[in-house]
Amino acid sequence: MPLTIINSIASWFLKKRIHQIELFLKYPNEVQQELLFSLLKSGENTVLGKKYDFSSIKNYKTFSERVPVSTYEELEPLIEQTRKGAQNVFWNTPIKWFAKSSGTTNAKSKFIPVSPEALENCHYKASKDLLCLYLNNNEDSQLFTGKSLRLGGSKQLYEDNNTFFGDLSAILIDNMPIWAEFSSTPSNKVSLMGDWETKLPAIINETIQENVTSLAGVPSWMMVLLNKTLEATNKQNLLEIWPNAEVYFHGGVSFEPYREQYQKLFPKDNFRYYEIYNASEGFFAIQDLNNSNELLLMLDYGIFYEFIPMDTFGTENQKVIPLSEVELNKNYAIVISTNSGLWRYLIGDTVRFTSINPYRIVVSGRTKHHINVFGEELMVENTDKALAKTCKELACEVIDYTVAPIFMKDKDKGAHEWIIEFKTLPTNIEGFAALLDKNVQQLNSDYEAKRHNNMTLNPLKVNVARTNLFYDWLKENDKLGGQHKIPRLSNDRKHVEELLKMQLLRI
Repeated sequence: MPLTIINSIASWFLKKRIHQIELFLKYPNEVQQELLFSLLKSGENTVLGKKYDFSSIKNYKTFSERVPVSTYEELEPLIEQTRKGAQNVFWNTPIKWFAKSSGTTNAKSKFIPVSPEALENCHYKASKDLLCLYLNNNEDSQLFTGKSLRLGGSKQLYEDNNTFFGDLSAILIDNMPIWAEFSSTPSNKVSLMGDWETKLPAIINETIQENVTSLAGVPSWMMVLLNKTLEATNKQNLLEIWPNAEVYFHGGVSFEPYREQYQKLFPKDNFRYYEIYNASEGFFAIQDLNNSNELLLMLDYGIFYEFIPMDTFGTENQKVIPLSEVELNKNYAIVISTNSGLWRYLIGDTVRFTSINPYRIVVSGRTKHHINVFGEELMVENTDKALAKTCKELACEVIDYTVAPIFMKDKDKGAHEWIIEFKTLPTNIEGFAALLDKNVQQLNSDYEAKRHNNMTLNPLKVNVARTNLFYDWLKENDKLGGQHKIPRLSNDRKHVEELLKMQLLRI
């Protein structure tokens, strides 16, 4: 069958889903309410369901009063029971898969339960929806005349007590339908390789032979792969290797610091970028419009959403609200109840609503990844945008960065200390630091107030990282691979001190 016919059939099949998406766009709160009661029904005979008497919960108010908000650490004993073979603990169908996640700050691994329902009705459904929304916006797409280059994590799957754990992307690849492998590259064998430094050349060897029409992966790691691909092929840009490439689906870290570098890698005006927001705990939102930085919150994936305003987060006045009560342009911590049995689970991400009808968001940071030592409430969204703006104005490029506070000592005022690894250095680092400081102030009024006349904070300090500093730090901490990320902001100096020590040792 000709590829153009396959492309037409696949596009028609995927776009049928649009009508179901329109339902939750029209009745978002009703869909969420119905979903909550469906989840409670599924969980009512589990250990947790009986503990909190799910069967007698008839409204959201009772649910919110009876079931506590939980962190991973609080749920860990129940998760460990299930990993050792116990079932019906927090979900009513067998949980055999666990997504191993170390996050960005904790060395200790988390094992996030992944139910059959979550695999099918959340992760795989979202993957199809991503394609559906893209195809609906781009009628002339030839996506299925070629393959998708996927870049997943570098962890292998392990068996333990008849349960399995591994990187989420490895679990998804291992369980995906056979037709999905035919439309993807590299092969499952290469995708599931454990050692990143062996895996990288293997991916390049396989993918340069393919007709790649789309790419999917975390921007920072994908950038490493693509630059290595150019080196291996001695080409100037990726279109010389994959002339039919038309879209890059990205998520995991902000795209802003990398956008201009990608535009050089794929130098054609109609090349598209589509953002997704997913995690080991679930798939949450998808960019639904071309050339947008907003993500449509997907409301029928078996995930019930609640939110904690960040101005009360972690305080005695902390308040948890349903989706129907959120306001525009406020930062919220996300709380989810899922079809894997995570009940009122605090995932650690923060979002800001850019639209209420429909519900669209931008990911603004992490509850642990912000700096508020001096009352500046600096979010990752602020630093990503300020850095991208500064690089554009000064024609330089960034590979990675992290920021930590310089604490007040004796009569010395505080400040923020940045470590930045550049791909293209600015001509004057002092001028770069001054402009970056100015741009952060423009994006964050609290930081601006603390910087006014150096009242509380001195100008920020920039350290230029040696080549591969962040890569070497990740390697030393056994975090090489597509799912691991550099912690952008921290309220302490642990990561910065480790990096500075490695900088001095190897410079």
